[in-house]
Amino acid sequence: MVDVLGSLSRRIAAMHSLYVDAMATMTLEQVNHVERDGVLPIAFSLFHLVQLEDGSVTMLGGPRLVYDDEWAGRIRPAVADHGKERSVEEMTRQRIGDYQAFAAYTRHVFAKTEAWLAEIDEGVLDEIVVARPFPPQIASTFSARVAGEAGLSRLEAVECWIYQHGLRHMGEIEHARALVGLGGMTS
Repeated sequence: MVDVLGSLSRRIAAMHSLYVDAMATMTLEQVNHVERDGVLPIAFSLFHLVQLEDGSVTMLGGPRLVYDDEWAGRIRPAVADHGKERSVEEMTRQRIGDYQAFAAYTRHVFAKTEAWLAEIDEGVLDEIVVARPFPPQIASTFSARVAGEAGLSRLEAVECWIYQHGLRHMGEIEHARALVGLGGMTS
């Protein structure tokens, strides 16, 4: 029998390690760089991913949100929003004010996720967390395509909202790193 939760936990930890390594090799100037109009800065992908992971874990029954007014004051994002419902034009303005504070926030969120996955009861993984018909903010997402007939299970939500979402944005970050003179993260 395959240890699905163990495998998923290892994949998420590996993905987190890519983010930590990428962040350690970029400067604030590189993270906030905007290549041209219509191209999102690395700051968007970083802030968006970590914000949504923080909220997703909480929504899926994990610990409360890490992000609060204190973190917002320390990080000083130019757009105080993860940007899921905002336009590309709005989110091209995203910048991170304090990169070290953002890195600390990121480590807290990643540790929260990994600790939650280590403690979760495998019996709750099949529970439907978003039933069909899906609300508009879910209906057009990748997770809606993955979901079964009844809806999206907790396992599918973790796969889609944390793992798949994280890999997607890591791909964007790897491409954007090339635009600021840096290399990719893996071969």
